Amino acid sequence: MKDNSSIGEWDEEIKKLCEKINRKKEYYTTSSCSGRIVLIKQAEKKQGGLFLFRTHKKINFKQLKNELLKAIKTNKTDLVYFRQEPCILHVACASLAGAQNLLDSAKLAGWKNSGIMASSSRIVLEMRSTEFIQMPIINLGKMLVDDKFLKLLVKEANRKLERTFSKIKKLEKLLL
Repeated sequence: MKDNSSIGEWDEEIKKLCEKINRKKEYYTTSSCSGRIVLIKQAEKKQGGLFLFRTHKKINFKQLKNELLKAIKTNKTDLVYFRQEPCILHVACASLAGAQNLLDSAKLAGWKNSGIMASSSRIVLEMRSTEFIQMPIINLGKMLVDDKFLKLLVKEANRKLERTFSKIKKLEKLLL
């Protein structure tokens, strides 16, 4: 099954949770992300071609270094950010009570940045965790940090990504 994210399918780490939610008649997922690590060009608004690297898995130093070197070669004028982003899930809900029940479970599982958005046409629950890193890493084709810092950044990003994966599994278990 597809979702409406830019990738168009579920990330492996969040797939079981999405399937579990979609089996319930009162909910359906509209987009999801299990958490990711990206290199992205700075931009005032969303547009194509901003992502220079994107993965929904943990990374190693060598992999990041190679991606940064590629980014430097192709982006001599752009500011490039390193980002580690948390899991996020949008779920359309048949009722406000159903949305509140799912929100309560999400909060128990550690998805702290979550809330209900309602309009005249539908109710959507946005569930998001809190693990996040964002920092400029390349400016005008030059690296802003040294290898020692990059190794620390990889370690922290992987640790936060692992935490977000564990919150997905915790929510899965709460939705028996």
